[in-house]
Amino acid sequence: MALFQNEKRSEPMNKAAEPVNSGKINSIMEGTSIEGEVRSDSNIRIDGKVKGTINARGRVIVGQSGMIEGEVICQSSDIEGTVVGKVNCQDLLSLKATAKLQGDINTKKLAIEPGAVFTGNCSMGGGVVKEMDPVRLRTDAARSETSSNPGSAQQAGR
Repeated sequence: MALFQNEKRSEPMNKAAEPVNSGKINSIMEGTSIEGEVRSDSNIRIDGKVKGTINARGRVIVGQSGMIEGEVICQSSDIEGTVVGKVNCQDLLSLKATAKLQGDINTKKLAIEPGAVFTGNCSMGGGVVKEMDPVRLRTDAARSETSSNPGSAQQAGR
C-alpha cells in the first residue's frame, strides 16, 4: 500500500476555450483610467474608464459608471454603462436599462432591456438564412384552388 504515488495527470495543453479563473473577477474601479490594451484570462468588471481594446476570455461587465472607448472582445458581456466602439461577443451580450452603446455589435445572442440606447449595426450568429419554400408561402385559398383545378395554375402562368 503506497501512501504517495507518482501519478502523472494528463491535462490538455490548450485551454483557450475556457477562462483560467472563471470564479474570479478583475476590477477596474471608479476613478481609475487606463489607456491601452487590457487582456484577461477570466472575467473583468469595469467601473472606471478604459480607452483601448479589452480582450477577455470570460465575461466583461461594464458598471453604470464604467466607460469604454475602443473594441471589446469577450465570451459574454453585461453592459450597464457606456461603450463607444465595436463589441464582439462569442455568446450573450446583455444591454441593461442604463446602457449606452455606440458602435457595431457581433454576437451570438442579444438581450436589450427597455431604456438601453444602442446606435450602430448588429450582426448575430453568423449563420446563413434559409430561403423559404415558395409553396409554403402561398395562402390556403391559392393552395386549394391549385389542388382542385391543377390546370388553372399552369394556364395562369402563361
